[in-house]
Amino acid sequence: MTRPAYFDRFIRSSLDIQLLRWSLILIFFGFGYAKWFDYEAQALLPLIDNSPILSWLHLAFGIHGASYALGVAEWAIGAALLAGIWQPRIAVIGALGSTLTYLTTLTLIVTTPGGWENSAGGFPAMGGATSFLIKDAVLLAASIALLKHDLLRTRPVPACSPTAPPARPSGH
Repeated sequence: MTRPAYFDRFIRSSLDIQLLRWSLILIFFGFGYAKWFDYEAQALLPLIDNSPILSWLHLAFGIHGASYALGVAEWAIGAALLAGIWQPRIAVIGALGSTLTYLTTLTLIVTTPGGWENSAGGFPAMGGATSFLIKDAVLLAASIALLKHDLLRTRPVPACSPTAPPARPSGH
C-alpha cells in the first residue's frame, strides 16, 4: 500500500522547524518589548536578585537597566533567529542564544524564593513565583531542535546520513 503524496510532502517539509523558529521569534520580540516597562522590571526583581547567574545585572545596571539589558539581549536573539531564515550561521547564533536563555530561566525555578509551594508540601508543588517558568522546558527543547537543524544547515549532509531524505528510485 502506497502512502498518499500529501503525506510524503508533509513528512519531508520543514513546517515543524519553521513553526518552532517563528514561535521563538515572536516570544523573544514580545518578551524583549516588555522589558522596557516598569511593571516587568519590578516583576523581575525576585528572579534576578536570587539568581547566582543573573544577580550581577542589578549591581551593574540597576533595576531598570537590568531589565533593558535583558530586553536588548532578547531582541538580539529574536533578530538572529529571524535573520537565520536566510543565513544558517546567524541561525546557529540565535538558536544557541535561545538555548542558553532557557537553560538560565529554568534555574530560576530552583533559586527564586517561593518556587515551591510550602502549603502543598514543597517540591514538586511549584509556587506562584515560578510556576510560569516550567513552560521554558518546552522552549528549551524547541531551541535545541532548532540548534540541531541550523547546525546541519551550515554544512552539507552526506547522502548516507540518517537526516538525508531517502534516495528516489531510478526507475529500473
